[in-house]
Amino acid sequence: MIKLTNVTKTFKTLHAVDQLTLEVGEGAIFGFLGPNGAGKTTTIKMMAGILQPTSGQILIDGIDLSTDPTAAKRRIGFIPDRPFLYEKLTAVEFLRFVAGLYGMKRHGTLLSRIEDMLDRFDLFHWKDELIESYSHGMKQRLVMSAALLHEPKVLIVDEPMVGLDPRGARLVKDIFQDRARKGTTVFMSTHSLDVAQEVCGEIGIIQAGRLIARGSAEHLGEVANMEGSLESIFLKLTEGKRIAHGKPLSSS
Repeated sequence: MIKLTNVTKTFKTLHAVDQLTLEVGEGAIFGFLGPNGAGKTTTIKMMAGILQPTSGQILIDGIDLSTDPTAAKRRIGFIPDRPFLYEKLTAVEFLRFVAGLYGMKRHGTLLSRIEDMLDRFDLFHWKDELIESYSHGMKQRLVMSAALLHEPKVLIVDEPMVGLDPRGARLVKDIFQDRARKGTTVFMSTHSLDVAQEVCGEIGIIQAGRLIARGSAEHLGEVANMEGSLESIFLKLTEGKRIAHGKPLSSS
C-alpha cells in the first residue's frame, strides 16, 4: 500500500532523508520512530505530497505520487503534527469544506457521514460550536475526523497523541486499530514509544535519514541483543554505531 524506493531529500548539503527504501502493506499499523532531526517529518511530508523528493519514488496504492499526485492524495488521509483549522467555522462547516476538497457530493448521506465521524471522535455535542472555542485535544480529534472523512486507504499521522488526554488517546488508538482491521494502512510517526509498542504491529527506526532497523518490538530487541522496554531498545539502537536488521552500517 505504501512503497518508498531510494527516497532522498536534500536541503543544500544536508541529507535529511538518505536512500530510504520501505514497504508497508494493507491493514498494517506501522510505527516510524527516530531521534529529533532523524528525518521522520520530512519523510511524512514527502509521502503526503507536501515536499517533493530530491530523488527516488513514492507509490501510494500503486500510484506514483510524482506523476499522478491528485489520484494518490485521494487515497491518503493526513494528520500533521501542527494542524491548521479555520477557527471561525463550526465543526460541521469545516468537515463540509474538507468533503468538498475531496469531491464528496453534498447530499443527505454526507451530513450523516459527518455526524457519524463527530460522534466517533466524541465531538457531536459541539458540532455547531465555533472551532475557536475547542480545546487543543478537541481540535486534534477534529483534524483526525477530517482525515478519515473520505475513507482513505492510507492514513499518515505525525505525532497523533500530542495534546490528548488519556480518554482521547485511548479513543484514537481504538479508531486506528479499527481502521486497520478494515484494511486501512496506518503510518504513524511518534515519540510516544509506549503507544508504538501497544498499537504498531511493526516498527521502523530512522536515524540520520536512514532506516537502521525494522520489525516487531520483539524482533528489535533481538537486533539490539537485549530484553526490556521499547524505550531501552530504541536508545541502544540509536546510540553509537548504527544497526540495520542486525548488521552494522557504515558511519559515512
